[in-house]
Amino acid sequence: MNPGAEKSTEFTLIEMMASAGAKLLEDKKVVVCGTGIPMLAALLAQKTHAPNVIIVFEAGGIGPQPPTLPISVGDSRTFHKALMAGSMDDAMSALQTGYVDYGFLGVGQIDKYGNINATCIGSHDKMKVSFPGSGGANDIGSLAWKTIIVTGQHDKRRFVEKLDFLTTPGYLSGSGAREAAGLPKDTGPYRVITNLAVMGFDGKTKEMVLLSTHPGVAVQQVVDGTGFKLIAPSKVGVTEPPTKEEVRILREEIDPAGIFVRRPKK
Repeated sequence: MNPGAEKSTEFTLIEMMASAGAKLLEDKKVVVCGTGIPMLAALLAQKTHAPNVIIVFEAGGIGPQPPTLPISVGDSRTFHKALMAGSMDDAMSALQTGYVDYGFLGVGQIDKYGNINATCIGSHDKMKVSFPGSGGANDIGSLAWKTIIVTGQHDKRRFVEKLDFLTTPGYLSGSGAREAAGLPKDTGPYRVITNLAVMGFDGKTKEMVLLSTHPGVAVQQVVDGTGFKLIAPSKVGVTEPPTKEEVRILREEIDPAGIFVRRPKK
């Protein structure tokens, strides 16, 4: 066995999620990613199995090879060795013209159809909690061919029956609703990665489906942490853990300062 392919027995949840996200990206595909876990996943894919993946950052860096983890989508490292040092207009144009294969998004709330709230908790006029807002998330969720959604908290406050505010469309009200709203055919949410599991979407109803739980997590724990009826098949897989080499790359090459990849407590 290749030593780098050995499964690691020591990894954090952030590393688990970054590894799961990276494995979804194929070589020579185009991915728009935001700050945090999406960046970790895209850079990990670039440094392992997908060296020719083209990363697009919202501020305009297209196809860069950052030496270490940028702290935001506007960090100067998002232009390092880039194919193009453009602007937000160039990044959004890539989405509008259908060049983006994958979009990575975070959430404040998410429902069973993959609709996202990144705006507020409570009514828009009387917010209880204010989130960062859409940024380019609506463009990404509307126009990328496949959207990967990541969140470090899988609980009923985040996975809700009804959103407080619709920031970014998933499958809206179900099968055919995206197309009826004028969004491109065959686009929409693809995977949801959390601290507990990986979910997909039913091909017919477009409702969220549990695909795998992370090592040590029970199916019932995921179901109990979801505020809507999550489809849980009789056979649910176990998410492939990160390899020793992936953990090393994340800690030593991508995020040596430990900005997002926190070291395990001894």
